[in-house]
Amino acid sequence: MSIRSGGTTRDQEASAPGPTLTVMSPAEAAQSETSPVRLTGGLPETVLPEESEAVRSGLEAALAQPGERRRHAVADVVRSDPRSLGAWAALGSLARDDVEAYACFRVGYHRGLDALRAAGWKGSGLVRWAHDSNRGFLRCLDGLRSASGSIGEHSEEERCVQFLRQLDPAWRPDWTGIPA
Repeated sequence: MSIRSGGTTRDQEASAPGPTLTVMSPAEAAQSETSPVRLTGGLPETVLPEESEAVRSGLEAALAQPGERRRHAVADVVRSDPRSLGAWAALGSLARDDVEAYACFRVGYHRGLDALRAAGWKGSGLVRWAHDSNRGFLRCLDGLRSASGSIGEHSEEERCVQFLRQLDPAWRPDWTGIPA
């Protein structure tokens, strides 16, 4: 749909004061010398780019390692690509204590904010779990929520909950597997 402002149309009375907005047909819009206005619905949505195949396969192999070797293998993936949000989320989940988990999830969260900005995010809008490429960031944010509560940072825990709900109104904590 296109909208034209100013003037009068066959549907307006000649006595109508000031400029008006009129719905134009596609044919009228094509002939118009003004640009059509495109109306969008809802908040903008940001989808992060997929992680490289090398990182995804390295992380999959690392997570398949037994016991303590698993944490070291995931740390190696983080070393190979410190921008990998999935690797930071996995490392936070494998942390030896609450403080280590908090640190890993916080780094992943901040790396995620950088990635969102690089993808065009302007500080608001949707970042939905439905997109696989957003899940590393959302896992880091949910992990930060959980770790914040574990170390007594309850105001930060609540901010994380609110942010998760703003990013994806359908958010459910059981999606990440991180304790609520």
